[in-house]
Amino acid sequence: MNSKIKWQKSSFSGSGAQCVEVAEHNGAILLRESDEPNAITTTNRDKFAAFIAGIKAGEFDHFAN
Repeated sequence: MNSKIKWQKSSFSGSGAQCVEVAEHNGAILLRESDEPNAITTTNRDKFAAFIAGIKAGEFDHFAN
């Protein structure tokens, strides 16, 4: 994977390695866990947008409790 990819994590993650990071590369959305940087999942913008909409609507809140 390209070393120039700019990974971003939530400001709610704090300074630890317990976070999910996201990046864009060649039109794809990449996801990884900061403590497993080589385990990258790829999706597209439409699927990621639907997931974010579900998060904003509270559909996944039960996973964080």
